[in-house]
Amino acid sequence: MNDYQHILCAVDLSDDNIVVASRAAELATRYQAKLTLLHVVEYIPIDLANELVLPQQQEIEELLVVQAESSLVLLAEKNVVGQLQNIVVQGSTKSEILGYAEENQIDLIVLGRHGRHGLSRLLGSVANAVLHHATCDVMAVKVGK
Repeated sequence: MNDYQHILCAVDLSDDNIVVASRAAELATRYQAKLTLLHVVEYIPIDLANELVLPQQQEIEELLVVQAESSLVLLAEKNVVGQLQNIVVQGSTKSEILGYAEENQIDLIVLGRHGRHGLSRLLGSVANAVLHHATCDVMAVKVGK
């Protein structure tokens, strides 16, 4: 197995992410690697015909970012490791995870995946997109039922 230097743990802040963050923290400790917790706030679709929605949308998105930052701090406190960084970004979850990994020389991406079968599996997911398009190693931690 490779010696990882920078591990990215992508979380959606659901209850299952304590398992994902714990696994990433274990690996970061084992390899004495830097660990980054990343949460992506998806953009809220806007109604361009209604200009009154735009200021409210910006306020909502800013609130979501602040809440996500607070949640990451709490998650990090439960998984304390040496070099830890919390990042919250806005955009497409798949694109932001892949872009952050590429731009920051990530060696390993750790994320959660739900055990899905049939149509939902064929339609794809964030985990599938990252698994197929990442230029580094990816660990998909099974969460949920």
